[in-house]
Amino acid sequence: MVWTWLKTIAVATVAALFAAGHSQAARCGNTGAGFEAWKPVFAAEARANGIGARGISALLGTSYSNGTIAVDRNQRFFHLSLSAFMAKRGADAIIAQGRRMKAANAAMFAALERRFGVPAGPLVAIWGMETGFGSNTGRQNTISAVATLAYDCRRSEYFTDQLYAALKLIDRGVLTAATTGAMHGEVGQTQFLPKNILLYGADGDGDGKVNMNSRADALASTANFLKGNGWPAGEPYRASSFASWNAAMIYQQALAIIGQKIDGE
Repeated sequence: MVWTWLKTIAVATVAALFAAGHSQAARCGNTGAGFEAWKPVFAAEARANGIGARGISALLGTSYSNGTIAVDRNQRFFHLSLSAFMAKRGADAIIAQGRRMKAANAAMFAALERRFGVPAGPLVAIWGMETGFGSNTGRQNTISAVATLAYDCRRSEYFTDQLYAALKLIDRGVLTAATTGAMHGEVGQTQFLPKNILLYGADGDGDGKVNMNSRADALASTANFLKGNGWPAGEPYRASSFASWNAAMIYQQALAIIGQKIDGE
């Protein structure tokens, strides 16, 4: 009787260790070779953590994105000088068009400043820098991009959080399995990652929904994000004011300069 009990415990322990080892092996990879094996393992964990059928189905339908990995490994423009970076990103054109967009949407920006304490310039600067005022939001399948980066060993932990957020948004109908965006999984007119949509997504057009491809919703969400990350209302725009938006100092500097010029400061 005791031997049978001990034998049962031993078998269970070996099985658990094997399962843990298998999960660990499937947890991340540096090529796409293990991605298909990783998906059902992650799906089982996601299901156990409350992700519903819609999210699980979307996850299992993803494809490894070589394009996303290529972009993730090649972000050399952050090493340019500030002037070269500004020129490469078309800062002068963003400023000129940004002033027109601010004037054309004056009532909306005034309402956003009353609501969130964030003036037009920073919002317009982000809008212009990220997508050219909504003209280029990206064509990469969002769930495949985020799943690829969650599987990839380089930043697996960070993008695992993003993948869980994306799956929750699919369950809620905010995103779908067909949603497209930028190469790292950013979505909409100001390029929000899924977790930021969960945390800061705001309804700007009053329809009771958050749609990051809606101009009003994207800008309201961006203002909410900046406010939630300590935007210094009423103070001069500094690069550090944008630190929560992008970790690259050169990007922060560009946004501060563009925002100031759009607001005529």
